[in-house]
Amino acid sequence: MRLPILDKLDKELENAKVELKVDIPKALKTAMEHGDLSENAEFKAAKERQMFLETRLSQLQKRISDVMALNVDRIPRDRSGLGSTLFLKDLNTGDETQYHLVFPEEVNPDEGKISTASPVGRSLLGKQAGDEVVISLPGRHKEFEVLKIITIHENRGSNEG
Repeated sequence: MRLPILDKLDKELENAKVELKVDIPKALKTAMEHGDLSENAEFKAAKERQMFLETRLSQLQKRISDVMALNVDRIPRDRSGLGSTLFLKDLNTGDETQYHLVFPEEVNPDEGKISTASPVGRSLLGKQAGDEVVISLPGRHKEFEVLKIITIHENRGSNEG
């Protein structure tokens, strides 16, 4: 199974490679045509961008390697983990909400996508239906009951079908 995050990382990696191999050399050439490089802001900016991209390329390659090394079969099938969707009920208001535990690169709070590394994400890891969860937020605590969990394994099955 190929995790969707890999597509996003691969695309960013390819874009960085193109910029590094095509756009940066053009910018450097144009800047050099302006003469004195010691006071050439365009040259300096292009060199800084080149250094940034080289570092970012290295980071992306490592991140892709780390994600590919992840053994999805080791993620629990009976409790929440990476890739799980949790359906929660606020014990004080009765409101229902859902969170999807994702990689940091996929975080989007407006869509309920939270990182497993975040405080909220960590509090939701390892939970099962019926469990109560206390989520610590700045200045307050919220209490939820886990109504239902769909794990990465169940999500994967519906995506492959």
